[in-house]
Amino acid sequence: MKQYVVLTLLSFSFFVAQSQEVQDSIVDVNRRYLEDQFYIGLGYNLLFNRPENTVQRNLSYNLQAGFIKDIPLNYRRNVGLGIGVGYAVNSYYSNIVATETNNIVSYEVMDQADFNRSKLETHAVEFPLELRWRTSTVEEYKFWRIYAGVKLGYVFSGRSKLVMEGGSTSFSNDDIQPFQYGLMFNFGYNTWNIHAYYGLSPLLEETAQLPSGERIDTRVLRIGLIFYIL
Repeated sequence: MKQYVVLTLLSFSFFVAQSQEVQDSIVDVNRRYLEDQFYIGLGYNLLFNRPENTVQRNLSYNLQAGFIKDIPLNYRRNVGLGIGVGYAVNSYYSNIVATETNNIVSYEVMDQADFNRSKLETHAVEFPLELRWRTSTVEEYKFWRIYAGVKLGYVFSGRSKLVMEGGSTSFSNDDIQPFQYGLMFNFGYNTWNIHAYYGLSPLLEETAQLPSGERIDTRVLRIGLIFYIL
């Protein structure tokens, strides 16, 4: 009888130990679960604070892609900090025409009938910093998310291009602000998410002025879609 009781107690102790080990393993997995993500985005650039009589033309687009490192801030892991790096190309079409003579760039608001296209294009390395809230779990990959924060960017290439009936001209425009920053907000469910960005820094340097002396203090509002891939 005593042997039976001892054997039963030992079996029960082994079962409890194994159950605890499995439970600890599950907790450990939950603690390691991260929301590291690749992202791809497509958007439309709206120009604000434009000089008088300035209008946008054609499709001023944004393309972006990168990677976000997730840092959970609570035990449930539904709140976190996202730090990332990415690449973005932006185009801005308007009737502000930039021309270069003897390495000096001048600007003019022209009638739309006098040219075909006037474009400003930038290529930048970007560094998003996000405060993240989501409803995801270690098993659930379809979830709601709200990510808000700031984005810093370094423009390593920027060009102005003018297309007219007789041909086109293009040059590297040093008036483009090399360091740009702004506020961003991403909201959505699963793969499909709305992306918004507002530039707090002007697109061009203070030296970019019209013949009247008015500074071209244009800011960018970007609205589009962003897709996250785990």
